[in-house]
Amino acid sequence: MGEKQKKGLIRILSAAAVFLTLLILEHTGALPFIFGNRWLSLLCYLAPYLICGLPVIRKAFLGIKNRQVFDESFLMVIATVGAVATGENSEAVAVMLFYQVGEWFQDYAVGRSRRSIRDLMDIVPEFANLVLPDGTVETVDPDDVSVGDILLIRPGEKIPVDAEVLTGESLIATAALTGESVPRAAGPGDAVVSGCINGDGSLTVKATKAFSDSTVSKILELVETAAEKKSKTERFITRFARYYTPVVVTAALFLALIPPIFLGDWRGWIYRACAFLVISCPCALVISVPLAFFGGIGAASRAGVLVKGSNFLELMADVDTVVSDKTGTLTKGNFRVTEVIPAEGTSAGELLSKAALAEGMSTHPIARSIMQALAEAGGTGAPDLGRVSGTENIPGLGLASTVDGHRVAVGSAELMRREGVATFEEAAGGAATVCYVAEDGRFLGTLLIRDEVKPEAASAIAAMKREGVKSTVMLTGDRKGVGDAVALELGVDRVHSGLLPQDKVTKVESMLAELGGEGRRLVFVGDGINDAPVLTRADVGIAMGSMGSDAAIEAADIVIMDDDLRRIPAVMRIAKKTVRISKQNIVFALAVKTAVLILTAFGLSNMWTAVFADVGVAVLCILNSMRLLAVRKTV
Repeated sequence: MGEKQKKGLIRILSAAAVFLTLLILEHTGALPFIFGNRWLSLLCYLAPYLICGLPVIRKAFLGIKNRQVFDESFLMVIATVGAVATGENSEAVAVMLFYQVGEWFQDYAVGRSRRSIRDLMDIVPEFANLVLPDGTVETVDPDDVSVGDILLIRPGEKIPVDAEVLTGESLIATAALTGESVPRAAGPGDAVVSGCINGDGSLTVKATKAFSDSTVSKILELVETAAEKKSKTERFITRFARYYTPVVVTAALFLALIPPIFLGDWRGWIYRACAFLVISCPCALVISVPLAFFGGIGAASRAGVLVKGSNFLELMADVDTVVSDKTGTLTKGNFRVTEVIPAEGTSAGELLSKAALAEGMSTHPIARSIMQALAEAGGTGAPDLGRVSGTENIPGLGLASTVDGHRVAVGSAELMRREGVATFEEAAGGAATVCYVAEDGRFLGTLLIRDEVKPEAASAIAAMKREGVKSTVMLTGDRKGVGDAVALELGVDRVHSGLLPQDKVTKVESMLAELGGEGRRLVFVGDGINDAPVLTRADVGIAMGSMGSDAAIEAADIVIMDDDLRRIPAVMRIAKKTVRISKQNIVFALAVKTAVLILTAFGLSNMWTAVFADVGVAVLCILNSMRLLAVRKTV
């Protein structure tokens, strides 16, 4: 509980103590000379009224000054002044007191729902230990760290910027970013991200990004902008309150002025109008609905998922189709050469060596797997790239390099045909990627490279279907045999193989056209820089945050911080619960308020009923929204 909430609670309790004392004295007839006199009674009840009501009065006058008259503070002041005018002093104090109880409860609930998101602010590193050229260490602001700087991270310290470990070994706590409770081991050559906490070992790291471009800065930027992207339900409530309050105030004025002209009893009709104003306060809606979505975003963040706005959370409740990239999303992206098949007249060593030289300038995972295979086969160190005079990347097909003056091509069967390779043996490959190698048009052999499927991928897809996903689709640039084999293993419904980056956008657009209409949303899940256009085009784009590229994370609407696909069905459950709770709040609040408004207009209810229709309904709606705070991390 914050300091402001403590002060508010003390003010409410003080006012309640004075109010209850006055009520007891009045109803027991202990002080008839005071409570028998209207003005002395008013003077007594004015004390608890001002104790709890001064902040409300101040807000009402500020609203009038800023030409924002029709807010709940204005309604409460007018209603309570009207109650005093009709001689109902105790009811005026009760209205103000219970209104403040509701306001305090709302403030507390919002604070609770913000806590899981506010905890993210604690991941911001406060300093960095910069290792100077002479070996001394200087403490600097993380903003002052440049790419390439050497940093010392002591046990228990936060990692200030994204970096690569040079020396030392430790366990890195990533829970604040990913929601994952198990620390990750880090040693020389491993990448570490800002905001994580170093374990019990000292690390010397080299900064790979400036602080402004590091993971922690990106996360905070996403959190800070999430509140700006309202859901359709929230936007409806905002528009509704804008028209609803003035209409009800006008109706209250009509109730206070018109019927008494014909029926008399000015005091009774003014009392009804005041009750009308209390009931009309829209705080049950304007607080509980945004609170539900804020709670949903908080629940997602506890599960290691960043949702960039409540609009995207709302869309996740209506997912019909999930489309996914293959490499790095459904698979680990850890390629390994599983089989070397040299052509006649070529040795396995020569085939691997030529392929490694051709791929030497590439940073593609397949290139790294060939280098690793060469090293494991007994190659003497890294290939001599001085023998390579140029490399041409051929999108979607492979690449060709000039090695010792000869053109060496590594890639698909289509690339072999383009290179004029007359005869080569096409391999089935199954779930493995097939790389053919040729030199100056002569076929050298085949490499089968397998990408390991993520162990949680199959269960994640099954869980998505249990959450109502009708169709799962995989898009891949790989050949059809690989795509079909992976899809069969994971239970994916449809596969589109052999796609170039621009083809993925076309496929997603055609699927969006097929879905067309409300309640049938398409989600795309990807991780690479080539996925950024598709992430933007889908109804909801989900990026892998741990291993994903900056461009993919920037383009996505939802970021999974630990790359665990099981977070997707978890977010779908949270989204459905959020939307269900917000709709329950809307229906319940409007139904109760409408019923009590009608009863009040016919004189069948009093101010206490009005207090329940306002504060009671608001508290019940808030309690309903707070159920989202009980959502725990589930995968």
